[in-house]
Amino acid sequence: MSIRVAAAPPDDPGGDASRERAAGALRRSTGALSSAAMSRMLTDMPWFGELTAESRSWVGQILQAGIQGFVDWFRRGDEEAFPADTAAAVFGAAPRSMTGVITLGQTVDLVRLGIEVVEAHIDDIVAPEDAPAVHAAVLRYAREVAFATAEVYARAAETRGAWDARLEALVVDSVLRAEADETIASRASALGWAQREGVIVVLGPAPQSRGEDLFDQVRRVARGAGMDALCATQGDRLVVILGGVVDADKAAHAVVRFFGDGPVVVGPRTDDLPSAHASARAALSGLRAAVGWPDAPRPVASDDLLPERVLAGDGHARRHLVDEVFAPLAAAKGTLIETLTAYFQQGQSLEAAARALFVHPNTVRYRLRQVADLTGLSATDPREGLTLQLALVLGRQAHRPSPGEPL
Repeated sequence: MSIRVAAAPPDDPGGDASRERAAGALRRSTGALSSAAMSRMLTDMPWFGELTAESRSWVGQILQAGIQGFVDWFRRGDEEAFPADTAAAVFGAAPRSMTGVITLGQTVDLVRLGIEVVEAHIDDIVAPEDAPAVHAAVLRYAREVAFATAEVYARAAETRGAWDARLEALVVDSVLRAEADETIASRASALGWAQREGVIVVLGPAPQSRGEDLFDQVRRVARGAGMDALCATQGDRLVVILGGVVDADKAAHAVVRFFGDGPVVVGPRTDDLPSAHASARAALSGLRAAVGWPDAPRPVASDDLLPERVLAGDGHARRHLVDEVFAPLAAAKGTLIETLTAYFQQGQSLEAAARALFVHPNTVRYRLRQVADLTGLSATDPREGLTLQLALVLGRQAHRPSPGEPL
């Protein structure tokens, strides 16, 4: 595409009149230069043709603003002074959403092509004696536009980062408050949450030194383990929600190093993000009660803290022991509760319990194995035995047998 504009005869080579003459010729060619650049983009950049008509129109406006900005700057004659905000001068016409449509690399290509088009037509537009000055000015202006392009994308990234951080904190807070719903799920999707099955909540102290990339590190490790992660700090507490979890303990071990000193508690695995409040509730209760077990492993499952949670007044933990431990024992043969009671009353001695029950010690061993099969808790383990004793007490309190009814 050839662009030729008749130039006035030179009357002051290299002076103000020459600059004014060249600027006038360039200004009259702004539209033609923009059209030539758009045509080159369609042929040289296949992705440009795939943009919507609206996006291509915005690109055209950016190009025209860039060319017009160069003409105005060149006309002023102060080659050391550029617009205070070159980014606003060139990109101000385009909406911020354009940074999400065209990548930084693509924008750099657009700017480079636009400059090439202007350079290619300078000799056709301005008088020969004016051309060297215009060529030199284009190179200086191109450098400033390149800096402006990087600035635009840096600002957009900063804005998106701040917005994503606020959105992530909102999603995590909604889970902890048991307010997660389909809206929260869609917001999480905007943060890259894949909504896979298996969600846990991990709670613990935030590290003393919180680097700006702490959450990025957690997410990177989670992705490496095939999981999604949402993170937030609430006061001195770090909250990590993991999705796509198969093994809760293994998942928690993958991120435990990012927490500060102190107990790290893992809530039970739930189906999805809207139901993750159950995991968060158990983890919060466990974190509050964990001080009662100073030798707890790190991380520790909230279910392993059931005795401490019960003693701290957690109603959900009480109901868990009644429904998941006592009820199965009560529904089985009555000899299981009877055997457990005798075993604990006799100081966890198999022989003493057998004498109290008038059975062989092997019978007591067999019944205790049945208890373990039903509840997942071994009466011979000190902590699990404590959990079983509490379940017996709470179950009897909840059952409230009538006078004379054995239990």
